[in-house]
Amino acid sequence: MNFEDDHRLSSNVPEPAGAETGSNEPRPFGLAAPSEPPPQAAAHVPEDLRVPWGWLDLLVFVIVAFLATIVIGAVVFAGFLVCGVSLSQLRASVGKQGLFAIINQVLLFLGLIAYLAAYLRLRFSARFWRTIGWRPLETGRMPAAISYVGYVASGFLLAATVQIVSAVAGTKAKLPIERLFEDRLTALLIMLMAVLMAPLVEETIFRGFIYPVVARSLGRGVGIVATGTLFGLLHASQLWGGWTQIALLVFVGIVLTYARAVKGTVVASFLIHLSYNFCVSLAFVIASHGLKVIPPGS
Repeated sequence: MNFEDDHRLSSNVPEPAGAETGSNEPRPFGLAAPSEPPPQAAAHVPEDLRVPWGWLDLLVFVIVAFLATIVIGAVVFAGFLVCGVSLSQLRASVGKQGLFAIINQVLLFLGLIAYLAAYLRLRFSARFWRTIGWRPLETGRMPAAISYVGYVASGFLLAATVQIVSAVAGTKAKLPIERLFEDRLTALLIMLMAVLMAPLVEETIFRGFIYPVVARSLGRGVGIVATGTLFGLLHASQLWGGWTQIALLVFVGIVLTYARAVKGTVVASFLIHLSYNFCVSLAFVIASHGLKVIPPGS
């Protein structure tokens, strides 16, 4: 990722195509330029919320994500059939179900990031990473290394808190994700994806793309709660039946969004998210004695 070094930018909203030359050429896709707030109103919008997209762009993204989920799932299933794995075999094998879910999720992640990068470039002529919120983390007088360690430690503390509360509350239901962890290879692949891929993609989508629009329109407080709640609820299918666990994941989403809102950069929430997922994965590895003994109810 190429984070821009110019901290003096007063706005992240790129100039419309042809603005400098006075050209009347149509914008990519033939879409009209997004409506900009009056200069006086724009001055009161925090820099990290000055993004060129709006609610219509979020709606388009939701539609694309929905269609991509269906298409990618169908393509992966077709691939399994070509490899000789029938529907009955897929249903009967935890390992094959896990592999199907992981391949499907990885392709969806890659597809959504590629879509956002292309959309921002073609629609707004915008540089992707900085425009979508990956700005350098400002640490003030504190050494950068200490600040980064603090965010990582916050992720570990958050994970420990969630694990303890979840264990005390318990659940009588067998969570859907627990079935996938019954297979060692699947468990390993899920943990690798959770650490190496999920924080990057999910923070880019939720805290980078969705949060600024909600916060700019409805206020930071609503933006933090709404984005965090959406994050938790979109993971609910993995924890269905464990209502306390779903509520805890909503809480995690709100904490991550709060960190992003306070620091004005996705880097802050990414560091916490990364360390949170790593801590949860490490706890499972320890409990399973290095994945040799899968703990019950894992």
